[in-house]
Amino acid sequence: MAALEFTRRYAMAHRLLATKSPKCAIPHGHNEFVTVRLAPASTFRFSDTNSAAPFEAIKRRWHQWIDEHVDHALHLGESDPLLGYFREHEPARLSQIMTFQGDPTTEALAACFWLKLSAFVANDGLPFTVSEVRIEETPTNTVIVTPENFDPAQCGLRASAWPWRADMSINDF
Repeated sequence: MAALEFTRRYAMAHRLLATKSPKCAIPHGHNEFVTVRLAPASTFRFSDTNSAAPFEAIKRRWHQWIDEHVDHALHLGESDPLLGYFREHEPARLSQIMTFQGDPTTEALAACFWLKLSAFVANDGLPFTVSEVRIEETPTNTVIVTPENFDPAQCGLRASAWPWRADMSINDF
Protein backbone atom coordinates (compact mmCIF):
# COMPACT_ATOMS: atom_id res chain seq x y z
CA MET A 1 0.00 0.00 0.00
CA ALA A 2 1.11 3.55 -0.59
CA ALA A 3 1.18 6.23 2.08
CA LEU A 4 -1.76 8.61 1.89
CA GLU A 5 -1.57 12.35 2.43
CA PHE A 6 -4.32 14.94 2.46
CA THR A 7 -4.67 18.61 3.42
CA ARG A 8 -7.44 20.71 4.88
CA ARG A 9 -7.65 24.49 5.43
CA TYR A 10 -9.41 26.03 8.42
CA ALA A 11 -9.54 29.28 10.38
CA MET A 12 -8.97 29.51 14.11
CA ALA A 13 -8.25 31.95 16.91
CA HIS A 14 -6.20 31.45 20.04
CA ARG A 15 -4.26 33.21 22.72
CA LEU A 16 -1.17 32.14 24.60
CA LEU A 17 -0.89 33.18 28.25
CA ALA A 18 1.86 30.98 29.71
CA THR A 19 4.43 31.89 27.04
CA LYS A 20 4.48 35.49 28.32
CA SER A 21 4.43 36.90 24.80
CA PRO A 22 2.49 40.19 24.91
CA LYS A 23 1.64 39.86 21.22
CA CYS A 24 0.20 36.35 21.58
CA ALA A 25 -1.67 37.05 24.84
CA ILE A 26 -4.26 38.96 22.81
CA PRO A 27 -6.78 36.71 21.03
CA HIS A 28 -5.76 36.55 17.39
CA GLY A 29 -6.43 34.30 14.44
CA HIS A 30 -4.72 32.27 11.77
CA ASN A 31 -5.79 30.63 8.55
CA GLU A 32 -4.05 27.30 8.85
CA PHE A 33 -3.47 24.23 6.74
CA VAL A 34 -3.25 20.79 8.29
CA THR A 35 -1.67 18.03 6.23
CA VAL A 36 -1.76 14.49 7.53
CA ARG A 37 0.06 11.43 6.30
CA LEU A 38 -1.13 7.89 6.93
CA ALA A 39 1.19 4.91 6.61
CA PRO A 40 -0.33 1.64 5.42
CA ALA A 41 -0.34 -1.39 7.69
CA SER A 42 1.14 -3.51 4.88
CA THR A 43 3.07 -3.05 1.66
CA PHE A 44 1.35 -2.51 -1.68
CA ARG A 45 0.25 -5.55 -3.62
CA PHE A 46 -1.77 -5.52 -6.81
CA SER A 47 -5.33 -6.71 -6.24
CA ASP A 48 -8.85 -6.11 -7.53
CA THR A 49 -9.10 -2.75 -5.76
CA ASN A 50 -5.41 -1.77 -5.64
CA SER A 51 -6.02 0.17 -2.43
CA ALA A 52 -6.26 -0.54 1.29
CA ALA A 53 -9.47 1.46 1.65
CA PRO A 54 -11.36 4.03 -0.43
CA PHE A 55 -10.18 7.61 0.06
CA GLU A 56 -13.71 8.57 1.10
CA ALA A 57 -13.67 6.09 3.98
CA ILE A 58 -10.31 7.39 5.16
CA LYS A 59 -11.10 11.10 4.93
CA ARG A 60 -14.79 11.15 5.87
CA ARG A 61 -14.70 11.71 9.64
CA TRP A 62 -11.45 13.67 9.59
CA HIS A 63 -12.76 16.23 7.12
CA GLN A 64 -16.13 16.40 8.88
CA TRP A 65 -14.40 17.06 12.21
CA ILE A 66 -12.14 19.75 10.74
CA ASP A 67 -14.95 21.44 8.79
CA GLU A 68 -17.69 21.30 11.43
CA HIS A 69 -15.81 21.52 14.73
CA VAL A 70 -12.27 22.85 14.27
CA ASP A 71 -12.92 25.51 11.62
CA HIS A 72 -13.60 28.86 13.32
CA ALA A 73 -13.04 27.41 16.80
CA LEU A 74 -11.44 29.46 19.56
CA HIS A 75 -8.47 27.67 21.13
CA LEU A 76 -7.88 28.32 24.84
CA GLY A 77 -5.89 26.78 27.65
CA GLU A 78 -8.03 25.09 30.30
CA SER A 79 -7.04 27.75 32.85
CA ASP A 80 -7.80 30.74 30.60
CA PRO A 81 -10.19 33.17 32.36
CA LEU A 82 -12.10 33.62 29.09
CA LEU A 83 -13.62 30.17 29.70
CA GLY A 84 -15.31 31.58 32.82
CA TYR A 85 -16.81 34.37 30.73
CA PHE A 86 -18.24 31.91 28.22
CA ARG A 87 -19.57 29.62 30.96
CA GLU A 88 -21.38 32.54 32.59
CA HIS A 89 -22.46 34.69 29.64
CA GLU A 90 -22.44 32.53 26.50
CA PRO A 91 -22.67 28.85 27.51
CA ALA A 92 -24.10 27.88 24.12
CA ARG A 93 -20.77 28.86 22.52
CA LEU A 94 -18.67 26.52 24.69
CA SER A 95 -18.98 23.85 22.00
CA GLN A 96 -16.95 26.15 19.69
CA ILE A 97 -14.00 26.38 22.08
CA MET A 98 -11.14 23.89 21.72
CA THR A 99 -9.35 23.47 25.04
CA PHE A 100 -5.81 22.40 25.85
CA GLN A 101 -3.74 21.41 28.85
CA GLY A 102 -1.51 24.48 28.89
CA ASP A 103 -1.25 27.02 26.10
CA PRO A 104 -2.95 26.23 22.76
CA THR A 105 0.26 26.37 20.75
CA THR A 106 0.57 24.97 17.26
CA GLU A 107 2.74 22.20 18.72
CA ALA A 108 -0.05 21.21 21.12
CA LEU A 109 -2.60 21.42 18.30
CA ALA A 110 -0.52 19.13 16.07
CA ALA A 111 -0.23 16.57 18.88
CA CYS A 112 -3.99 16.72 19.50
CA PHE A 113 -4.67 16.31 15.78
CA TRP A 114 -2.41 13.24 15.76
CA LEU A 115 -4.32 11.68 18.64
CA LYS A 116 -7.77 12.49 17.21
CA LEU A 117 -6.94 11.16 13.74
CA SER A 118 -5.42 8.03 15.30
CA ALA A 119 -8.65 7.51 17.25
CA PHE A 120 -10.72 7.86 14.06
CA VAL A 121 -8.50 5.42 12.13
CA ALA A 122 -8.61 2.84 14.93
CA ASN A 123 -12.35 3.22 15.50
CA ASP A 124 -13.09 2.80 11.80
CA GLY A 125 -10.81 -0.25 11.56
CA LEU A 126 -8.73 1.31 8.79
CA PRO A 127 -5.43 -0.38 7.86
CA PHE A 128 -3.29 2.71 8.49
CA THR A 129 -1.38 4.51 11.21
CA VAL A 130 -0.72 8.23 11.46
CA SER A 131 2.86 8.92 10.40
CA GLU A 132 2.91 12.73 10.18
CA VAL A 133 0.85 15.78 11.06
CA ARG A 134 1.97 19.08 9.58
CA ILE A 135 0.31 22.40 10.50
CA GLU A 136 1.18 25.52 8.55
CA GLU A 137 0.27 28.30 10.99
CA THR A 138 1.54 31.05 8.69
CA PRO A 139 3.39 30.94 5.36
CA THR A 140 6.65 31.06 7.36
CA ASN A 141 5.80 28.89 10.43
CA THR A 142 5.09 25.17 10.23
CA VAL A 143 5.00 22.52 12.96
CA ILE A 144 5.63 18.89 12.00
CA VAL A 145 4.86 15.97 14.31
CA THR A 146 6.26 12.53 13.49
CA PRO A 147 6.95 9.35 15.49
CA GLU A 148 10.52 10.60 15.92
CA ASN A 149 9.37 13.64 17.94
CA PHE A 150 6.00 12.57 19.38
CA ASP A 151 5.15 9.51 21.45
CA PRO A 152 1.43 9.41 22.30
CA ALA A 153 2.06 7.04 25.22
CA GLN A 154 4.50 9.51 26.80
CA CYS A 155 2.86 12.83 25.84
CA GLY A 156 1.44 13.61 29.31
CA LEU A 157 -2.12 14.29 28.16
CA ARG A 158 -4.87 13.07 30.49
CA ALA A 159 -6.19 9.69 29.38
CA SER A 160 -9.77 11.03 29.39
CA ALA A 161 -9.02 14.15 27.31
CA TRP A 162 -10.98 14.81 24.12
CA PRO A 163 -8.14 14.11 21.60
CA TRP A 164 -8.08 10.43 22.58
CA ARG A 165 -11.76 9.92 21.72
CA ALA A 166 -13.12 8.93 18.30
CA ASP A 167 -15.98 11.41 18.59
CA MET A 168 -16.37 14.95 17.27
CA SER A 169 -15.34 16.63 20.53
CA ILE A 170 -12.89 19.54 20.81
CA ASN A 171 -13.16 19.97 24.58
CA ASP A 172 -14.28 18.13 27.70
CA PHE A 173 -17.33 20.26 28.62
